[in-house]
Amino acid sequence: MTLHDAGAPQGHLGPHAILMVDDEPQACKWFARLYGAEFTVLTASSVDEALALLGARSQEVAVLLTDYAMPARDGVALLGEVRRLYPHVARLLVSAYADKDVAMSAVNQGHVEKILEKPLDDALTRQALREALASAVRRTRDQSLIARRESALRETLGFLAHEVTSPLATVRGYLSAMRENHRDHPDGEGGMAYIAQQKPGDVLFMIEAAQRRAEYAQSLVSTFVQTARDASRGDTSASLRASELVRAVQDEYPFDAGEAAWLAAELEDDFILPGRRDLLYLVLCTLVKNALLALRAAPPKRPSVCMSLQNAVMLPGLAPQPALRVVDNGPGMSPELLQRLTREPVTTRADSGGSGMGLLFCKRVMTTLGGDIAVHSTLGQGTTVTLYFPPSPDDTPVEETR
Repeated sequence: MTLHDAGAPQGHLGPHAILMVDDEPQACKWFARLYGAEFTVLTASSVDEALALLGARSQEVAVLLTDYAMPARDGVALLGEVRRLYPHVARLLVSAYADKDVAMSAVNQGHVEKILEKPLDDALTRQALREALASAVRRTRDQSLIARRESALRETLGFLAHEVTSPLATVRGYLSAMRENHRDHPDGEGGMAYIAQQKPGDVLFMIEAAQRRAEYAQSLVSTFVQTARDASRGDTSASLRASELVRAVQDEYPFDAGEAAWLAAELEDDFILPGRRDLLYLVLCTLVKNALLALRAAPPKRPSVCMSLQNAVMLPGLAPQPALRVVDNGPGMSPELLQRLTREPVTTRADSGGSGMGLLFCKRVMTTLGGDIAVHSTLGQGTTVTLYFPPSPDDTPVEETR
């Protein structure tokens, strides 16, 4: 096999090469010399040699151009194998006039996308290679995008399942407690039941807490279902302002008794959010949940969680960009824990079901949207989590928050 890459761009990533297969050495040399100034050209002299080359370097090959008439196995057999094993590769067949029926059969079977007749016309061949290369690059990009979306969907659904399971498990716990304390009417009268409680108000507290968590779980699922419906209709016009997201979390999050009063919001520097509501809603709910859990573990005299919209600088030298900050006055974190937080699963609540995946999920979502997440914390002085978003062309610039 031979490589000729005089025309290859340096540092090129992804499929970009033309693999030319012909059992005549002179034909391979002529092709590489003629087209090597514009394309990266690889050559092979048989079907087996071409498949071996693809096995080792398929990530480089974008276009296969093969002669039909070769000993042992012909070009159509190669095209069929490549279609099955390397679907990103564009497939072209070189055929003499006498092989036209065979070539048309290969087209009908989907093995080949274009036929070039011998002798090769330079202008037609060059144009066919350009079109095939562009098609292969698009195909690879589309396949990569689909794979990333599938991976993100699996990850999102897994995290969603965890977020839904937690409140539902609490609901089940409350229902089990009420069932264990259920008592029949002492006089045996039907239509009335009693639930014993250790102190007045216990049963009502469990019912209200269970209802809040069930409604929260339902809101998560409903949001994802609506997004799936919008996607199936091709509806990408919906936009969401950051203030609307904050208010949704304030209204729908299942706060325990009194915790809603801990939450404050500063919404003056509003902006349009990229992406759809479901992931961002789950991200913000995760940050609020983490803050509340930290405050429950070591409650200060006046617990507080503040969600604020700002125009902030992520790093010195960068332009200000829209940001959403969640600040709590909880116990904070050690420098060692802080360094690991958005790079690996870290949790201080493993004994209560914490997985450490929350902030990793948030970072994945923000990176996908073209933004980022930053966590700042001092032990004993609370934690600040900032979501940085790419600027929207529809937003009016506002002054920078220092």
